[in-house]
Amino acid sequence: MGSATGALRRTLATELLGHIDPLTDRAVDDIRAHSGTYASGAPVTREELWEFVRDNLMRALEDFGGLAPAGGDVEQAARQTGRRRAEQNVPLDTVLRAYRRGGRVLWQVMAEHLRARPGRDSDTRDTELDVAGAVWETIDRYSVVMSDAYRLTQLEMQSRQDTRRVALFEALLDGRADDPAVAAAASAALGVPQQDRYVVVVAAQNPAAPPNPAPVLEAHGMWSFWRPRAGRYAGIVRLPRGADAPRTLLDLLRNRTGATAGVSPEFERLARAGRALRLAEETLRTLPAGSGAAAAFDDRLAEVLLSGRADIAERIVTVHLGPVLATGGERAALLETLRVWLDNGCSAARAAELLYCHRNTVLNRISRISELTGRSSESGDTRLGWSLALRALPLADLAVLTDRADLADLGERPERAPGE
Repeated sequence: MGSATGALRRTLATELLGHIDPLTDRAVDDIRAHSGTYASGAPVTREELWEFVRDNLMRALEDFGGLAPAGGDVEQAARQTGRRRAEQNVPLDTVLRAYRRGGRVLWQVMAEHLRARPGRDSDTRDTELDVAGAVWETIDRYSVVMSDAYRLTQLEMQSRQDTRRVALFEALLDGRADDPAVAAAASAALGVPQQDRYVVVVAAQNPAAPPNPAPVLEAHGMWSFWRPRAGRYAGIVRLPRGADAPRTLLDLLRNRTGATAGVSPEFERLARAGRALRLAEETLRTLPAGSGAAAAFDDRLAEVLLSGRADIAERIVTVHLGPVLATGGERAALLETLRVWLDNGCSAARAAELLYCHRNTVLNRISRISELTGRSSESGDTRLGWSLALRALPLADLAVLTDRADLADLGERPERAPGE
């Protein structure tokens, strides 16, 4: 900084600091005239704006003039402004425009003082140009300091908000939303109403599948919030209007995420999320690990009932399909035919079409199952027993069921070893 420029900067700064209140009035009026946000008085009142502008102008003038700062840190005012406006959710662009308007007013007042100085010549004008550049360098530097403080505060606020959102989400899933205050706080933090159409989804963690289905669901109008929980991902999904929404959700989970997932029944109150979580977990337990299958609780009722009692599941399979399991190489074709036949209203023609075989082949296999189990395929009780056994089969211990000792109980004596 040249001696002439430095002296002029100190003189201007000292003169303007002596008239700081009128300068502040002028800057505040200009900012409010060019900003609807500040003109409205909300969230920044005129009184608050005046105090902040005055503080920023004082620090900027002290810095510009190389004067000893009266308040210590010359950048403190800019940092305080950035933090405060971030907390008030005033857009950063709006705050930066206010800084530029304030800088413009500051330069206008300086220019007025410079024009009023006697004895101006070409050398003086060169010095004045240097001063003009220095004003805007000061304003730019303070704008950067303010912006950095603004963004840092936003990050801190977002972190606190995320922590609160996660804590309240966990409270919902833990069943603590019976307290109306907890339910209301969770609703506000998540940004969804306390009453709407909701389901809880529990998905197994799978490295091959996206850990968070939210983007896929959001693209189809479904809000959701997910968190890892006890080795799985748990999510609350808000369903859009329409009777097909639950089926759409299942299709998206199956075909777009690759996640193996259990879906709770639909519920209306966020406070019921804890109960829904348990039902979604029970549904997931009925699905083969890593299968990419997704199922609703209401579609897996029999499996849910059986999943917690392996002994009962094994007994149902033993009683209704034990001799079929003992057939060895014939078993797979018989079980698949029985499954397709039952799933299609016991229609041999439809089953044959799906299995790519002749109708008589289906009838012969069903007759073979009847013969092995000693049960009539025309009986409703028989069909119910076979259907339950097929559902229980993935839940039972097949190794136990096909153990040689079990085969003896099923009517087939195991071969004796030599010497027995």
